[in-house]
Amino acid sequence: MQDFARAKAEEQLTQKQFDAIVALVQNPKLADAAKEIGCDESTIYRWLQIPAFRETYACYRRELVRAAIAQAQRATSEAVEVLRQILNDTTAAKSSRISAARTILEIAVKAVEVEELETRLSDLERRLRK
Repeated sequence: MQDFARAKAEEQLTQKQFDAIVALVQNPKLADAAKEIGCDESTIYRWLQIPAFRETYACYRRELVRAAIAQAQRATSEAVEVLRQILNDTTAAKSSRISAARTILEIAVKAVEVEELETRLSDLERRLRK
């Protein structure tokens, strides 16, 4: 949701509804979120039927996922280093070394596929603009 649309949706919410969204993002169970803000589950369920509430909640969930992805991306070099250590550790179980090698190869192949798709997509977009 764009910032303007998000702000417009949030304007339509009461403070209690906004608190419910925060509670839902922090508590995956509707019952826990309802308990946290002191209302019934049925109230939150009813609010989820309101477009502005649902859209704002979805936006915050997407932001949470984006933050988690960013954290995972920051840890990728460490993860690859661990795989390399296992791969090169001659005392490690063969199955561990094979698994590390397979994982490294799968990542490398996927990276090449993504790069190729990006190139093809860019070419198609450039052709469509002509």
